[in-house]
Amino acid sequence: MANYVYIATSLDGFIATSNGELDWLEELPNPEKSDYGFAEFMNNIDAVVMGRKTFSKVLTFEQWVYDKPVFVLSNSLTKLPESIVGKGEIVSGDIKRLIIQLNQKGYQNLYIDGGRVIQSFLQEDLIDEMIITRVPILLGKGFPLFGKLEQHLQFKHKKTEIYNNTLVKSHYIRDR
Repeated sequence: MANYVYIATSLDGFIATSNGELDWLEELPNPEKSDYGFAEFMNNIDAVVMGRKTFSKVLTFEQWVYDKPVFVLSNSLTKLPESIVGKGEIVSGDIKRLIIQLNQKGYQNLYIDGGRVIQSFLQEDLIDEMIITRVPILLGKGFPLFGKLEQHLQFKHKKTEIYNNTLVKSHYIRDR
Protein backbone atom coordinates (compact mmCIF):
# COMPACT_ATOMS: atom_id res chain seq x y z
CA MET A 1 0.00 0.00 0.00
CA ALA A 2 1.28 3.39 -1.01
CA ASN A 3 0.20 6.96 -1.57
CA TYR A 4 1.67 8.49 -4.73
CA VAL A 5 2.10 11.99 -6.09
CA TYR A 6 2.41 12.25 -9.88
CA ILE A 7 2.63 15.86 -10.96
CA ALA A 8 4.35 18.44 -13.15
CA THR A 9 5.95 21.63 -11.84
CA SER A 10 7.61 24.65 -13.33
CA LEU A 11 11.31 25.06 -12.61
CA ASP A 12 10.36 27.43 -9.81
CA GLY A 13 8.06 24.84 -8.24
CA PHE A 14 4.58 25.96 -9.28
CA ILE A 15 1.87 23.51 -10.36
CA ALA A 16 -0.53 26.12 -11.76
CA THR A 17 -0.58 29.83 -12.50
CA SER A 18 -2.05 32.29 -9.99
CA ASN A 19 -5.46 31.96 -11.65
CA GLY A 20 -5.26 28.15 -11.61
CA GLU A 21 -4.45 27.73 -15.29
CA LEU A 22 -2.42 24.86 -16.72
CA ASP A 23 -2.03 26.25 -20.24
CA TRP A 24 1.74 26.35 -19.82
CA LEU A 25 1.66 22.53 -19.85
CA GLU A 26 -0.24 22.44 -23.13
CA GLU A 27 2.45 24.50 -24.86
CA LEU A 28 5.05 21.76 -24.54
CA PRO A 29 6.30 20.18 -27.75
CA ASN A 30 4.99 16.61 -27.93
CA PRO A 31 5.45 15.33 -31.49
CA GLU A 32 4.84 11.71 -30.47
CA LYS A 33 1.68 12.56 -28.45
CA SER A 34 3.26 10.82 -25.44
CA ASP A 35 1.54 10.69 -22.07
CA TYR A 36 5.05 10.54 -20.55
CA GLY A 37 4.28 7.40 -18.58
CA PHE A 38 0.97 8.49 -17.05
CA ALA A 39 -1.02 5.49 -18.35
CA GLU A 40 1.61 3.09 -16.99
CA PHE A 41 1.49 4.88 -13.65
CA MET A 42 -2.32 4.70 -13.54
CA ASN A 43 -2.22 0.94 -14.23
CA ASN A 44 -0.80 0.52 -10.72
CA ILE A 45 -3.28 2.85 -9.01
CA ASP A 46 -6.51 1.72 -7.33
CA ALA A 47 -8.13 5.12 -6.77
CA VAL A 48 -7.53 8.88 -6.94
CA VAL A 49 -7.82 11.29 -4.02
CA MET A 50 -8.01 14.93 -5.13
CA GLY A 51 -9.01 18.29 -3.80
CA ARG A 52 -12.05 20.30 -4.80
CA LYS A 53 -10.13 22.86 -6.86
CA THR A 54 -8.34 20.13 -8.82
CA PHE A 55 -11.66 18.36 -9.31
CA SER A 56 -13.20 21.59 -10.62
CA LYS A 57 -10.30 21.96 -13.06
CA VAL A 58 -10.59 18.34 -14.24
CA LEU A 59 -14.28 18.95 -14.98
CA THR A 60 -13.23 21.55 -17.59
CA PHE A 61 -11.35 18.95 -19.64
CA GLU A 62 -13.02 17.66 -22.80
CA GLN A 63 -13.63 14.26 -21.22
CA TRP A 64 -13.35 12.54 -17.86
CA VAL A 65 -9.76 11.27 -17.72
CA TYR A 66 -9.98 8.67 -14.94
CA ASP A 67 -11.03 5.04 -15.19
CA LYS A 68 -10.41 4.58 -11.45
CA PRO A 69 -12.66 5.70 -8.59
CA VAL A 70 -12.10 9.34 -7.63
CA PHE A 71 -12.52 10.60 -4.07
CA VAL A 72 -12.91 14.37 -3.89
CA LEU A 73 -11.82 15.90 -0.59
CA SER A 74 -14.21 18.76 0.06
CA ASN A 75 -16.05 20.43 2.90
CA SER A 76 -18.14 22.55 0.51
CA LEU A 77 -19.32 20.20 -2.25
CA THR A 78 -22.60 18.45 -1.54
CA LYS A 79 -23.05 16.47 -4.75
CA LEU A 80 -21.20 15.48 -7.90
CA PRO A 81 -22.25 16.53 -11.39
CA GLU A 82 -24.54 13.98 -13.08
CA SER A 83 -21.79 13.04 -15.56
CA ILE A 84 -19.54 11.91 -12.69
CA VAL A 85 -22.06 10.00 -10.57
CA GLY A 86 -20.77 6.45 -10.10
CA LYS A 87 -17.21 7.50 -10.97
CA GLY A 88 -16.47 9.46 -7.84
CA GLU A 89 -17.44 10.27 -4.31
CA ILE A 90 -17.18 13.33 -2.08
CA VAL A 91 -15.26 12.69 1.15
CA SER A 92 -14.19 14.86 4.06
CA GLY A 93 -12.66 14.65 7.48
CA ASP A 94 -9.38 13.45 8.87
CA ILE A 95 -7.11 12.28 6.03
CA LYS A 96 -5.41 9.59 8.14
CA ARG A 97 -8.82 8.07 8.88
CA LEU A 98 -9.81 8.44 5.21
CA ILE A 99 -6.73 6.49 4.09
CA ILE A 100 -7.53 3.70 6.54
CA GLN A 101 -11.12 3.56 5.29
CA LEU A 102 -10.04 3.49 1.62
CA ASN A 103 -7.45 0.78 2.34
CA GLN A 104 -10.12 -1.29 4.10
CA LYS A 105 -12.29 -0.99 0.98
CA GLY A 106 -9.44 -2.48 -1.08
CA TYR A 107 -7.93 0.75 -2.41
CA GLN A 108 -4.28 0.15 -1.57
CA ASN A 109 -2.41 2.34 -4.05
CA LEU A 110 -3.71 5.90 -4.09
CA TYR A 111 -2.88 8.74 -6.46
CA ILE A 112 -2.94 11.95 -4.42
CA ASP A 113 -3.58 15.03 -6.55
CA GLY A 114 -4.07 18.75 -5.95
CA GLY A 115 -1.74 21.27 -4.38
CA ARG A 116 -3.37 21.68 -0.98
CA VAL A 117 -4.20 17.99 -0.72
CA ILE A 118 -0.61 17.01 -1.49
CA GLN A 119 0.64 19.54 1.06
CA SER A 120 -1.79 18.18 3.68
CA PHE A 121 -0.67 14.61 3.01
CA LEU A 122 2.99 15.65 3.26
CA GLN A 123 2.29 17.51 6.52
CA GLU A 124 0.91 14.24 7.93
CA ASP A 125 3.78 12.21 6.38
CA LEU A 126 1.33 10.21 4.25
CA ILE A 127 3.16 10.35 0.89
CA ASP A 128 5.22 7.28 0.05
CA GLU A 129 6.39 8.10 -3.47
CA MET A 130 6.60 11.23 -5.61
CA ILE A 131 7.00 11.36 -9.36
CA ILE A 132 7.68 14.96 -10.29
CA THR A 133 8.15 16.17 -13.84
CA ARG A 134 9.97 19.49 -14.10
CA VAL A 135 8.99 21.66 -17.04
CA PRO A 136 11.63 24.18 -18.19
CA ILE A 137 9.58 27.30 -17.60
CA LEU A 138 9.66 29.91 -14.84
CA LEU A 139 6.16 31.02 -13.93
CA GLY A 140 7.31 33.52 -11.29
CA LYS A 141 4.16 33.05 -9.25
CA GLY A 142 1.29 30.65 -8.87
CA PHE A 143 0.30 27.67 -6.75
CA PRO A 144 3.39 25.98 -5.27
CA LEU A 145 3.70 22.22 -5.04
CA PHE A 146 5.26 22.33 -1.59
CA GLY A 147 4.29 24.24 1.53
CA LYS A 148 5.56 24.55 5.07
CA LEU A 149 6.29 21.36 6.98
CA GLU A 150 6.63 20.79 10.71
CA GLN A 151 9.29 18.12 10.14
CA HIS A 152 11.89 17.14 7.58
CA LEU A 153 10.84 14.38 5.18
CA GLN A 154 13.68 12.42 3.58
CA PHE A 155 13.22 10.79 0.17
CA LYS A 156 15.52 8.56 -1.85
CA HIS A 157 15.97 9.04 -5.56
CA LYS A 158 14.74 6.01 -7.54
CA LYS A 159 15.22 7.15 -11.14
CA THR A 160 15.10 10.05 -13.55
CA GLU A 161 13.90 10.08 -17.14
CA ILE A 162 14.25 12.84 -19.73
CA TYR A 163 11.61 13.37 -22.44
CA ASN A 164 12.15 15.33 -25.67
CA ASN A 165 15.29 16.93 -24.21
CA THR A 166 12.80 19.09 -22.32
CA LEU A 167 11.03 17.37 -19.43
CA VAL A 168 12.84 15.86 -16.46
CA LYS A 169 10.76 13.28 -14.57
CA SER A 170 12.22 12.17 -11.24
CA HIS A 171 10.87 9.42 -9.02
CA TYR A 172 11.45 9.59 -5.26
CA ILE A 173 10.60 7.10 -2.48
CA ARG A 174 10.04 8.12 1.13
CA ASP A 175 12.99 7.12 3.32
CA ARG A 176 11.47 6.18 6.65
